[in-house]
Amino acid sequence: MKIADVEAIPVEIPFTHAGKPAEWDGQTWNTLTTVLVKVETQEGFTGWGDAFSYNCCSAVVAAVRDMIRPRALGRDAADIGALMYQLQQELHLWGRYGITLFALSGLDIALWDAAAKQAGLSLSAFLGGTKRETIPGYASLFKYRDPEIVAERCRASILDGYPAIKLHETEEPEVKAAREAIGPGVALMVDTNCPWTPEAAHENALPLKPYALHWLEEPIFPPEDFAALAKLQEQVGIPLAAGENACTAYDFEKMFQAGAVTYAQPSVTKVGGITEFLKVAALAERYEIELMPHSPYFGPGFLASLHLAALSEQALIERFYVDMEASLYGQLIDTSEGEFHLPPGPGIGPDPDPHVIAEYRIAE
Repeated sequence: MKIADVEAIPVEIPFTHAGKPAEWDGQTWNTLTTVLVKVETQEGFTGWGDAFSYNCCSAVVAAVRDMIRPRALGRDAADIGALMYQLQQELHLWGRYGITLFALSGLDIALWDAAAKQAGLSLSAFLGGTKRETIPGYASLFKYRDPEIVAERCRASILDGYPAIKLHETEEPEVKAAREAIGPGVALMVDTNCPWTPEAAHENALPLKPYALHWLEEPIFPPEDFAALAKLQEQVGIPLAAGENACTAYDFEKMFQAGAVTYAQPSVTKVGGITEFLKVAALAERYEIELMPHSPYFGPGFLASLHLAALSEQALIERFYVDMEASLYGQLIDTSEGEFHLPPGPGIGPDPDPHVIAEYRIAE
């Protein structure tokens, strides 16, 4: 399988949610951006990938166009793992984190999609076998900083069938409101997005213990301070989750060796694609860490995450609890009674809707 062309296609789709408009870096956040990576093979197959691009779209497009594409054209992708190792080595001067790995992740997902299509198999079957056809989802709520809105959104999520809920809050009143709204039988997670020093994390995590969190996510900055995470988990007694900011399996092995987490959260659009995700999954099994894919996406990365979650019997799938103005994949991004169904057809599933791409493509 040889690579004939690689194209970066930035798409931006508006969304709505309850509460005041979301903010990121001081700016209103009301669109979700996806850099689709389209790969054509010389054998006539098309693969679709997804490079993480929230608030970094232009840089990711440039990385795919100027760094990835020139190196990928004409390369033999019969062994995707070997090719990705070579490309990581060729690009290491520009870092093995962030934009470079996001762009490589998009290429990798697209190559696996094309390879599975060429084999006539779904991605999960191509990777060794699907253990389930549906995967439970959890509603990933925005940060509201308002206990009443948090409670309302939690109740709405339960009515929509979600069996678990994740907050993006850092204060006890919002966590308390959520637990009171959903009762004791629903898994409740809290993602704090790396706000605290190790000392502050200890001080802020202790008041959350009465609310029986399924996990506390990324409580410490920097997120790669695995020793501090391990110490916090041991002292506070709340299971920790982390990994969306880790790139390559090397980061995860350090995390696991430190005993930093109970749940590992590789993001297929950030970590290095499916190739690195599979390495992380193997490490997680060896270290007896549960794998929980980080997947608040709506492009090919979300479909790929569904297939990867279907290789296990425990993983849940994260879904941003928002209403999208349009969908690249119709109802495949929505739950049915709290569960996601594996996409039909070979590869990761159907190709993204060309009409949606045409309407929401960002002018370059």
